[in-house]
Amino acid sequence: MTEIYRTTVTEVGPEAGSFIAQGMLVTFGEEAPDALREFCFLVDASARTTADLQAGQVLVLDGEQYPITAVGSVARQNLDNLGHVTVIVDGQKSAYMHGAIHVEGEEVPRLEVGSTFVIEQL
Repeated sequence: MTEIYRTTVTEVGPEAGSFIAQGMLVTFGEEAPDALREFCFLVDASARTTADLQAGQVLVLDGEQYPITAVGSVARQNLDNLGHVTVIVDGQKSAYMHGAIHVEGEEVPRLEVGSTFVIEQL
């Protein structure tokens, strides 16, 4: 597999876990707006993708693999410019949020400071 994106969680908002019960997690760069900051896993936003994001790739969170099933139309742009993406663990084949990445999996992992967020291409 070829790594096309890698970043690290630098801070966990106190309410970031509230989305986990809904089957999702939200990342944002360290410049996240105050209104969103507490709900996000803050990441190093200097990371950039080296290829388009698409179904068939794999999201790897702390070594755990989640096959990507759908990618919203602005997910790559938001990730590259803001460190922002919503990961939804529902296996949907079509993205219903423009900035989302849908993945297959049993549950949303709990990330912490130092956790890795990687996208790999087969």
